Amino acid sequence: MAKKYTAQCACGAIKFEFDTDPSFIANCHCNDCKRASGGEMATFFAVPEDDFTILSGKPKAFHYIANSGKGLDRNFCPECGARIFTSNLDSFPKTVFVQLGSLDRPDLVAPKLEMFTKRRLAWNTPLNLPQFEEMPH
Repeated sequence: MAKKYTAQCACGAIKFEFDTDPSFIANCHCNDCKRASGGEMATFFAVPEDDFTILSGKPKAFHYIANSGKGLDRNFCPECGARIFTSNLDSFPKTVFVQLGSLDRPDLVAPKLEMFTKRRLAWNTPLNLPQFEEMPH
């Protein structure tokens, strides 16, 4: 039986699913997320690793040390290059951070906070959400 949420890369070679309703859903304005996403921010959410199932394809991972000094693996499709999730996070063990744009139904998930807002560009209007200049605790 299919899980509640399904997702895939841009070309559809990698597909994954999970059931957990995301609770930590963030717009992140840190420099790491900006550079990795190619945008002004990245929107992602946390899923427990044990609920995250890859259905097809084999993502490639790039191990990266963030500005925090903590390691993580950025996972992307080797066919289309789309970044789809982050795993093996030193800061968040047993958690996968999924890129919102990979969801088949991104309308089902909305940000609940904005973080690293001290790095937000002036033209990007804050949403009516809790705002954190750094990582919330």
